[in-house]
Amino acid sequence: MVVHQIAIRVDASSQIGTGHFMRCLTLADGLKQRGAQIRFISRELPEHLRSMLVAKGHEFALLDSVQNDVALDELAHAYWLRTSQAQDAQATIQALFDRSWDWLVVDHYALDFRWESILRRTAKRILVIDDIADRQHDCDVLLDQNFYADMQTRYTGKVSADCRLLLGPRYALLRDEFRRLHEQIKPRTGLVKRVLVFFGGVDADNYTGRAIEALSEIDISGLHVDVVIGAQHPCREQIKVECAQHGFKCHVQTDKMAELMAAADLSIGAGGSATWERCCLGLPTLSICVAANQIKQIADAAQEGLLYAPVIGVDLTAAIKNHITALLENDYLRQLISRIAMQAVDGHGVMRIIGNLNCSGIAIRLANEEDSPKLFEWRNHLSIRSVSRNADTITWENHQNWFAAAIGSQDRVLLIGQIGETPIGVVRFDRQEDCAEVSIYLVPDGNRSGQGRNLLLSAEQWLKTNRPEIKCIRASVLGGNEPSHQLFLGADYRVEAIRYLKNIN
Repeated sequence: MVVHQIAIRVDASSQIGTGHFMRCLTLADGLKQRGAQIRFISRELPEHLRSMLVAKGHEFALLDSVQNDVALDELAHAYWLRTSQAQDAQATIQALFDRSWDWLVVDHYALDFRWESILRRTAKRILVIDDIADRQHDCDVLLDQNFYADMQTRYTGKVSADCRLLLGPRYALLRDEFRRLHEQIKPRTGLVKRVLVFFGGVDADNYTGRAIEALSEIDISGLHVDVVIGAQHPCREQIKVECAQHGFKCHVQTDKMAELMAAADLSIGAGGSATWERCCLGLPTLSICVAANQIKQIADAAQEGLLYAPVIGVDLTAAIKNHITALLENDYLRQLISRIAMQAVDGHGVMRIIGNLNCSGIAIRLANEEDSPKLFEWRNHLSIRSVSRNADTITWENHQNWFAAAIGSQDRVLLIGQIGETPIGVVRFDRQEDCAEVSIYLVPDGNRSGQGRNLLLSAEQWLKTNRPEIKCIRASVLGGNEPSHQLFLGADYRVEAIRYLKNIN
């Protein structure tokens, strides 16, 4: 099994917040589950977050955090770095000198193409995670998990033409518990019984305190209120006292965020990564902008119906009070937001990203003559025949003829996906001019649940590398094969046409 080496450059502080770190940790956990080795490189990272990395088995390198007199560049967030990009790049190279790195993940508003170009000598490929599209990048893949009305053009001229763009909340970096809960719960209906307040892991300006004040001034008798704050909240003790006074429950640095969101009927919170956590679980939210980079994100998401984001005046407490009252009284609006949000975010973002990085742990190879008996057995399994165009049992003679033609054809590619020495599935591409039609199945009775998308994306990467003349892929799925419909939709295929059939005799 290939062990991918992944480095992640990210910081967290009272200025930066913890959202960048947490989403990188989510990606790192997903990669580690698939056999990758991860090293975080940070200049600023609170002790409790370092301990989190150790507990999860990730490596960590701390860069020198001493302030120096080097002039900062023109980037709006340059002050986050506390040094020049050139110096940070050299320090990062030093922290990574001991091995070859397959991917470098960069999640930092103070770093751009100048830093990334220097790190090319250390990492084979670079993934940039961005939200604000305010600078140029030198990267192979760019991820922006936010919804924007203009998201397809935001990075035009800011990345190279061959940079792969992963855009929108379908790629939201959410922990696996959000995916599992998404599949279990339904959009919200009925009365509000639980309210959740969460303004991020730092909340330096104490928006949490104003939300508590607003809730305390309206009639919420019979409602349960959960208030979540981070360990570094500047008003931690004050908030704990206020929650006790009003009968609210305060959670400090909880690891039960997904469960709290799933249990709540209404939420008050900031923009940022938590937006997509709430959407994934269908939690209607009164969203408050707490940073300049959240303004467009929240506005565009609200226009799409993913959340409720009124214009807030000078009196934040009064605004929260008025608008949370309006939401409590409007069952239909809450239901609409919940349904639209769940449709937009399904919790499979990490798997989609890992597939695009070709780090799923699945190795792809061409089928050879020794594979013929195994393919004969798998293809004739009832679970495979039942969803095939030809559901009849295939004879050994017909299979041999088909297999020999398949591996000898210039217009057909027959691939085996495997983890280590264990085969997990088969992918076939049939070329049709500059497109190819794909056929895929997992090895029957192999307990491969959830591997279909990874197998498909890994095979696509093989095709891009080895058959660059193929520009598009098509798939045909039988009407009743819902798992395959979900597989291709989840792998970013779009519906091209729908065929109808009616039996009249």
